[in-house]
Amino acid sequence: MADDTDDDDDGGAPKKKVSGKKLILFIVLPILILAGAGAGVYMSGLLDPLLGVGGEEQAAEGEAAPEEAQAEAAAPGHYLPLDEMTVTLRSTGGRARFLKLQLTLELEQAADEERVQAVMPRIIDNFQVFLRELRVEELEGSQGMYRIREELLKRVNQAASPVKIKEVLFTDMLIQ
Repeated sequence: MADDTDDDDDGGAPKKKVSGKKLILFIVLPILILAGAGAGVYMSGLLDPLLGVGGEEQAAEGEAAPEEAQAEAAAPGHYLPLDEMTVTLRSTGGRARFLKLQLTLELEQAADEERVQAVMPRIIDNFQVFLRELRVEELEGSQGMYRIREELLKRVNQAASPVKIKEVLFTDMLIQ
């Protein structure tokens, strides 16, 4: 009976040692993965409500940010209409395509209009250079309009710096 329960002796199967690779694969690697995932969740802030971390600071910031955003949104800017522009679009066929465009700039302050008027030739030139490189396909849909609006806003802010232009608004747009 003693021989049946004691496998370490001569007659039974010997115990295998756990190799270093298996130890790393089945113990160390899962621990590292869990630790990394836990650190990622903690750093992303998903645990903050559960841990009560930063509640007072976030509440103070949360109250101030919407008030500032509402103040900016509520205060209408000053609108400066631009002259109508007509540009030739880049086309692959033999037929010329034209873009007729009417824009309005939204300035932060009415006092900035004088500075913008002083650099208006530079603004128009930047617009013309960009618009002449467009293809008709790039003007299609709301996504194309949004991309063009963002590019025009970037260009007008570069030309009118340090004046801040809030928005470029399309008053009229016609593709022929």
